[in-house]
Amino acid sequence: MTSRVRHPYLDHPGPLALAHRGGAADGLENTVAAFRRAVDLGYRYVETDVHATSDGRLVAFHDTTLDRVTDDGGRIADLPWSTMRHARVAGTEPVPLFEELLESFPDVRWNVDVKAELALVPLLDLLRRTRAWDRVCVGSFSEARVARAQALAGPRLATSYGTRGVLGLRLRSYGIPATLRRSAVCAQVPVTHGRVPVVDHRFVRAAHARGLQVHVWTVNDEKEMRRLLDLGVDGIVSDHIETLRDVLKDRGAWV
Repeated sequence: MTSRVRHPYLDHPGPLALAHRGGAADGLENTVAAFRRAVDLGYRYVETDVHATSDGRLVAFHDTTLDRVTDDGGRIADLPWSTMRHARVAGTEPVPLFEELLESFPDVRWNVDVKAELALVPLLDLLRRTRAWDRVCVGSFSEARVARAQALAGPRLATSYGTRGVLGLRLRSYGIPATLRRSAVCAQVPVTHGRVPVVDHRFVRAAHARGLQVHVWTVNDEKEMRRLLDLGVDGIVSDHIETLRDVLKDRGAWV
């Protein structure tokens, strides 16, 4: 584990357990019901995604369209909130506003994947209005998007690396020079990218040398969870939130 906490968001004893979309294994991803279940299991870190509706409302939702997980359809960016609020995930659960989640779960810290450029400014405006800077870490595959978020919000905002930053850190782990954004506080990465391994001793060591935590997604296998924790990763994102909790409990690391 890293010895220096670079942002209050990361102030947690032991590895972070992050419920992926609230715990997506039961099909109710990114809903109040999913997040409530995670909180009831003891989770204090959850992962979610945000999009902006056509009238600028920030919703917790992964896909660009409603089609895959709801009983409705259409691109979120083309729909006003007055229409989207009637969609039901798995036919039963409404799509929540991210502001609603911040209010409903005041003790939870949120890892937020900004899925669309139009969602970035509404998210930062919400964090500013609710003074929730210490409760949110912003990530995206787009390095330019997280860099823009950091430039707009400054050091009060925790951010992870995007794809380019992760590549740079991987190169650094092999001793190859690469430019890295200094303001990130963590690297959130898959175990592999295609057939290329990402998370190994070298990668974790290189991240920790820069004061960065390593959070790995999306890990649903118990043996893999244990292997990654043995490598010294600082957080695991999982759909199978009972399994991850049990692994951490078994290691005396569930807080």
